[in-house]
Amino acid sequence: MWLPLTRVEGLPLLGGAGRYRVPLRTGNGLLMEIEYPAGVGSPEHQHDHDSFIYLLSGHVRGTVAGQECELRAGETLLHPRGVRHSVEAVVTSRWLEFKSPPDLPVA
Repeated sequence: MWLPLTRVEGLPLLGGAGRYRVPLRTGNGLLMEIEYPAGVGSPEHQHDHDSFIYLLSGHVRGTVAGQECELRAGETLLHPRGVRHSVEAVVTSRWLEFKSPPDLPVA
């Protein structure tokens, strides 16, 4: 079941809302599927967990520790714990995000 995603780390998403679902959760990790429409993004923020990203479809751009980056379908990225990062969907984009330890977003 897809749920609305409107905030990340207490901050509102920019440019609209996304959606997410949780296909798997264990005591050590959480697998989320996230989708942002074109133009939707998260403001710069950080987490108390590591996030491993695998882009299923689309094209996103953002920053990790002040460095600009872009991902296209099939590419991966790490958002390390405590490191500031942001993301914006250039086109409608969908990705898998594994968080360890597990932490759900505030929708």
